[in-house]
Amino acid sequence: MVKLFPLKNIFDNSMKGAKIKTLIWIYIFLLPSVAIFLSFYLVPIVTVAFTSFTKWDGFNRPQFIGLSNFIKLFNTSVFYESLFNLLGWSLIAATLHVGFGVLVAFVLYKKPFGWKFTRAVFMVPNVISVAAWAMIYKYFFRNDIGILNTFLRLFNPNININWFFEAPYAFWAITLTWLFYAVVVTLLVMGDLMAIPESVREGAIIDGANALQMAWYIDLPLCRNAIGVGVICSITARIAMYEAIYLTTNGAGNTMNLPVILVRSIMDGNYGFANACAVIMLIVGVLTLWVVDKAFKMDEKIY
Repeated sequence: MVKLFPLKNIFDNSMKGAKIKTLIWIYIFLLPSVAIFLSFYLVPIVTVAFTSFTKWDGFNRPQFIGLSNFIKLFNTSVFYESLFNLLGWSLIAATLHVGFGVLVAFVLYKKPFGWKFTRAVFMVPNVISVAAWAMIYKYFFRNDIGILNTFLRLFNPNININWFFEAPYAFWAITLTWLFYAVVVTLLVMGDLMAIPESVREGAIIDGANALQMAWYIDLPLCRNAIGVGVICSITARIAMYEAIYLTTNGAGNTMNLPVILVRSIMDGNYGFANACAVIMLIVGVLTLWVVDKAFKMDEKIY
């Protein structure tokens, strides 16, 4: 047995050497990703955070002015209008939008008649750009020649609604441009549904569970990570929503949001104020990640 110790030490040393070489190669392959992250994400974020405390036109040297940009932002009525709209859109996104995507995923997973055609049609809006989709809805909701008002005038010829420019219609018109297009959520949930071991469902069938009970007590809880990711994607998309609003209402009809304020400030050459708005958007996004992570227990193991 004494003779085996040197062999064991040699084996252990060789294993350690192999692990070190593996780690070295892992770090080498990670370097491009780290460099890209530092160059295109971390440095811009730090720059935005720093210049939010300055007066800056984007060309000359920034002048430090403390919290003036944030105080100015907090004293504007459009800022609170934007937060109120964001709260409303976030609640709708986290419930109706994600809920619809989850429902479609559960239906498609059962592969009913025509499910492949439904899946293909459901994905079509994601092939169309947001700008093009916004223009389609702009003509759909037009007061004079829009399809919606033309249909409503069959029942009431006096209908005269500017859907994208009158409150509260504008808020709901903007909402309808994205509400039922939840293909990302559907794909995420379908991936988790297909990953559930059949033994789990077989055990539930043996215990006497019906289809509705299996969906509610087994499939839905086991898809909580995918649903949580869908909620995060949906809410952060509402935080950054710009094209749909700019090309339809441009903030009119009580549809103002933070990206519109940001872009208008840039167009006015007030980059410091714009970056203060960007910092608020970043903080809201981070809070969203934290709240959803805790609500869906995404750090805990599922199986």
